[in-house]
This record gives sequence, structure tokens and C-alpha cells, in this order.
Amino acid sequence: MSKPGIPLHAEAIPDCSELKAHHAAYKRAKDNDAIFVCVARRGRRWSVELDAMASRKPYVSDKAMKILESAAETLVLDGTVEQANIGADYISMWPIETEGRAREIAAAFHAALYGLQLLHMTVPSQSDAP
Repeated sequence: MSKPGIPLHAEAIPDCSELKAHHAAYKRAKDNDAIFVCVARRGRRWSVELDAMASRKPYVSDKAMKILESAAETLVLDGTVEQANIGADYISMWPIETEGRAREIAAAFHAALYGLQLLHMTVPSQSDAP
């Protein structure tokens, strides 16, 4: 089991196919001041969801989120996912063919979002500088 606030490995990403599991995983992320991440079965395919609002830490800058947006666009262009929504604090992608692939994508985006958040807290942007 990963420590709270540390990016999760693919096998540790919660399956939130059921609403009760989603609520429990979101609460756990919030209680641990961590970025929420999950996979969920939608019919025969899977989705990925991340939410930085579960964490009380600062959000990632729009400039940094462009990196994740570019990666998500690549997944759409290569047919891995059909839809991707990237916001200042939220990422969702669907449909994904297999649970394993959804977990890989979720873990990669979770690690990237966590790293960008940590970098944002450590290195102030020009707008944050005195």
C-alpha cells in the first residue's frame, strides 16, 4: 500500500465502478490530503478520473497542465481513448479498452499531476514571486 499523498502504482488505483466505492475512495483521498484517482468500468470499457480538489495543496498552474493536456490529446489521437477532459483540477478519460490499460494511464497521470503539484509548491511561478 502506498503512503498517503504519494502517487499510486497501477495495481493500487481504486476501482470505483460502484458509486459507494467512488465515495469511499474520494473520502480516503480527501482525508489523506491526496489527489484523487480511480478507474471505473463503464459497460464493457473503462474510464480514468483524477481530481486535485481532494487535496488541500495548491492546484497545478495552467501552464503546467498543458503537459497533461498534450499527453491526453496524444491518447485520443492514437485511439487509446475517445474522450479526454482536462481542467485546472480535474482529468477524465474514456472509454479505454481494458482495465489494465486504464490502470496504467491512471497511474501515469496521477504521478505526473502529483509531481507537477509538488514542483508548483517548491518553485514559485513568476506570478507568485514578490
